[in-house]
Amino acid sequence: MACFLMVGNSWRIGALFSRSGVTAAAEIAEANGTLLATEEINASGGVLGRPLEPVFHDPGCSAEQYRDLAVRLLTKENIKTIFGCYMSTARKSVLPEIEAYRGLLFYPTFYEGFEYSKRCFYTGSSSNQNAVQLARYLIENFGTRILLVGSNYVFPYEYNRVVTDLVVRANSSIVAELYVPVDPVRKDFDRVIKQIRNLKPDVVVSTVVGTGAIMLYEAYKEAGFDSSVVPIASLTTTEAEVAQMSPEVVAGHLTSASFFETLDTPQAKKFVSAFKKRFGADAPVTASAEAAYFQVHLYAKALALAGTDDPDAIAARLPGLEFDAPQGPVRIDPDNHHTELWSSIGRINDAGKFDIVWRSETRIKPDPYFVTTSLNDWKVSHHRPRLQA
Repeated sequence: MACFLMVGNSWRIGALFSRSGVTAAAEIAEANGTLLATEEINASGGVLGRPLEPVFHDPGCSAEQYRDLAVRLLTKENIKTIFGCYMSTARKSVLPEIEAYRGLLFYPTFYEGFEYSKRCFYTGSSSNQNAVQLARYLIENFGTRILLVGSNYVFPYEYNRVVTDLVVRANSSIVAELYVPVDPVRKDFDRVIKQIRNLKPDVVVSTVVGTGAIMLYEAYKEAGFDSSVVPIASLTTTEAEVAQMSPEVVAGHLTSASFFETLDTPQAKKFVSAFKKRFGADAPVTASAEAAYFQVHLYAKALALAGTDDPDAIAARLPGLEFDAPQGPVRIDPDNHHTELWSSIGRINDAGKFDIVWRSETRIKPDPYFVTTSLNDWKVSHHRPRLQA
């Protein structure tokens, strides 16, 4: 059956994802997820007979460029809703402009929490949807002495504060907390490697982003550390970063995420197949790419219900809205504009792919202010997880 779209009368949306700079690989994956969703929606007839028209800009991983391009989209290009941002510095730069111009922001990246805006919807995981699960898994499986290393910006500091609280409550210890520049050079990791060698932690927890993550893992391998005994565990090392390293460098390390491209469910496999068919067999499918994908579908559902792209009308329709995402059914929490998500832990195998070693049996309600969460909230199984469709 043919689909007839009013092409000259499209719903225009903005997309701010970097194609250059320190986190470009991860943001390209997010841009791909955004584009795939818009193409699927348009192939199915668009929204109320009108296609979505994404307008992409490359901020080059510059917080100032994110802000300036957001203003351009909201004013000169008369676009009301923006999808994008990766690092929290970018989101925090864009959000005041979104609020000033009464727009709407969809943010698909895992982040530290401790934020709310009535004009932002957060579709990436917050700390209670990944930090708790990862901390418990590490303590139960590797030991109680943890070294933290992160990039020098807001997300690693806030995330490490949460992890420290969880670890201390579990009668475990943080042996060191180290930071490197956001855009580092290799020698910035010499001090990190020296501290790991001297302090002998049971596990290293990394929030180093982008090209810095690659330098960390390569330095760790060159130093002779055994990842099967003392792994690096991370939220920020995704399929996008892994794809830029050789398998022997990353094998044995762990990541906590709401989605992995190896998730063995029909919905996940259908999504990954479509993604790689569209963008190439080697295109990494990350948790943030999956969030970037399903948030466009959530927007389209809200747009259809509202019958207008007015941000206030869209925002009124989103709370409580559900979508059958590749990770499983997700829902916008009416209390805080965050998303009820699934939680998984993956360990990188010798082929450079994630083996899922644990997955939550239900989706997890977001608690971005970390009010009620404790380490005992989630039992981690040592056995093969029962995956949910």
